[in-house]
Amino acid sequence: MIKIAYSDRFVLDLPEGHRFPMVKYELIKDQLLYEGSITEDQLFEPTICDEEIVATTHDKHYLTRLWQHQLTDMEIRKIGFPFNDKLIKRCYTSTQGTLQCALYALEYGVALNTAGGTHHAFVDRGEGFCVINDIAVAANYLLNKGLARKILVIDLDVHQGNGTAAIFNNQPAVFTFSMHGADNYPLKKENSDLDIGLPAYTVDNDYLAVLNYNLPLLFKHQRPDFVFYLSGVDVLATDKLGKLALTKQGCKHRDELVLEYCKTHQIPVAVAMGGGYSAKVVDTVDAHCNTFRTALSIW
Repeated sequence: MIKIAYSDRFVLDLPEGHRFPMVKYELIKDQLLYEGSITEDQLFEPTICDEEIVATTHDKHYLTRLWQHQLTDMEIRKIGFPFNDKLIKRCYTSTQGTLQCALYALEYGVALNTAGGTHHAFVDRGEGFCVINDIAVAANYLLNKGLARKILVIDLDVHQGNGTAAIFNNQPAVFTFSMHGADNYPLKKENSDLDIGLPAYTVDNDYLAVLNYNLPLLFKHQRPDFVFYLSGVDVLATDKLGKLALTKQGCKHRDELVLEYCKTHQIPVAVAMGGGYSAKVVDTVDAHCNTFRTALSIW
């Protein structure tokens, strides 16, 4: 059974100018239920991730400053959200969702989080709508518990996974692959194990050709026994913060390539949503839902 993480407990009360990055999370689950793609028994609501687990990845002083609201105005501006306890609890809950998805993936082959993919969070700071790096926390948990030997992070958000790259810079057990818009945020890129920066307005065929070439090489040379897939849909041509030009069908084909490769090679995969900021929220939600529909059809 495919398990899906969601959280309705910490819906953020954001001013209008800050709502567009977050409103999609409230709609993905509802759309999938409405259309009958999933059932209630596939859903689980994660708790707040244990502080000791988060601290295996993030600096303890940073975490203390979070909870005590001691971040500077500049640090809060870099994160991009108004700062309060509800935001922190939501980030911790989303992180636990990805961690539990990883454990379910070990059992069922795949599991998906309706949130997560906060790849701009570093060990000691957050930025770009990211406070805690959920995939990094979950990956370290699997390694520390002896549940994985070699982890491959496939980050296909339009923005480079700079925080994830920095966190695992000296960790040979985690291979970070980021395929992103070369001219997009962040201005200063970190060094993933493999970075592919695509030119602006790359279209479906060119994008998929690059991905289809690199996936077999990654699996052959890295031989992962677990995959984290960050399936950001800000690669769409309709996205306000992206600079690529994929159609929804192209984005869905991208998901098919990654997920079918994991299924064929019997490698468990945990999926987190990442970015998506199309002018019409329905475009973002539908593209994210395609990731779930694809997983459901493959498994």
